[in-house]
Amino acid sequence: MKYDFVVLGATGMQGRIISRDLLESGYSVLLCGRDKKRLAKLMKKYKKTAFEYVDLKDVDHAAKVIKKSGANVVACTAEGDWNLNALKAAMAANAHFIDLGSEIWMTKDQFKLHNALKKKNLIAITGCGSVPGVGNVMLRYAAAKMDKVHSIEVGFAWDSNIKKFVVPFSIQSISEEFLDPAPYVEGGKFKTAIPLESVRESFHKTIGKQSEFLTRHPEQYTFYKYYKNQGVKNIHFYGGFPKHSVDKIVAMIDLGLVSKKEINFRGTKIKPVDFTTEVLKDLKFPKGYKEYENLWVKLIGVKDGKKKEILMECIVPTLKGWEDAGCNIDTGMPASIMAQMIKTGAIEEYGSFSPEGVVPPKPFFKELRKGHMKVMENGRVIN
Repeated sequence: MKYDFVVLGATGMQGRIISRDLLESGYSVLLCGRDKKRLAKLMKKYKKTAFEYVDLKDVDHAAKVIKKSGANVVACTAEGDWNLNALKAAMAANAHFIDLGSEIWMTKDQFKLHNALKKKNLIAITGCGSVPGVGNVMLRYAAAKMDKVHSIEVGFAWDSNIKKFVVPFSIQSISEEFLDPAPYVEGGKFKTAIPLESVRESFHKTIGKQSEFLTRHPEQYTFYKYYKNQGVKNIHFYGGFPKHSVDKIVAMIDLGLVSKKEINFRGTKIKPVDFTTEVLKDLKFPKGYKEYENLWVKLIGVKDGKKKEILMECIVPTLKGWEDAGCNIDTGMPASIMAQMIKTGAIEEYGSFSPEGVVPPKPFFKELRKGHMKVMENGRVIN
């Protein structure tokens, strides 16, 4: 059977979300990963699927699987560490590519493949989820309304009706946001901060007051890449977590449960973060649990010689029928939308990009609204 899409890392939460959204949009999907049993329900419900074992350590094998599938668009939802390998596999199979975002050094390496992708008439977009993803497209929309952009703040804030810990997304990525030096741009120069030493309190629509802190993300690099010529000098990314979530994450950090340093467990070397990740994969949402999130971007700039500020927000609820995903729909669904936009030709410029460089805002926002995600400009719904 020939497939429309290949999803790498399909066994994880985001992989299951994007796969289900593609399937419900009428497409066929080859599901790839390392744990087929995690896809049993999805494959039972949706018939236009199949599973192939793929370990992204083996780029050649991944490329063979993609090529054999017949799909011309690959969506990678594996841990960000594997995005460059996944992109190389897609290129070898002559397929377009999206992922959910990488560390800055890997994002740079992906951009270095721009000319090679153009020569092959291929599109690759890195950072296609929430932030990065939705935030990048909101930036593109707002920046087009300014002559100059001086400062950009971007981030997320979320909360839940039941104050019980669930895994909001990859525990490895979360721990890195809490621990890794956070880059930011100030006065046109890149600097770093210690995340938990940069805490501030802010107010966000639907969330209320919440503590947030500078955190490591690729947007600081990609925003500057695309908008330095429009005058941007300051870029800060803030991650906001509810207190009940922060307390548990900090406890796991303090206990060494998310450490990447190998330990010897009964004769086998393991990384605590890998063990913790596997354990938390089976953590269930409490009955009646709902989440809500605000993805936001604030721009300060100049229009017609006057100071102008624009606050873009995307308000994300828990979607009926998707309760087991919480507000994680705002990562998997935008990725599905961008993959479909490549498939249908709505995105047609070849090369390597992040979303602010190539995704048309208005049709993208229109598709977000189908998932009940409202996009707001200075408090006014625009989709």
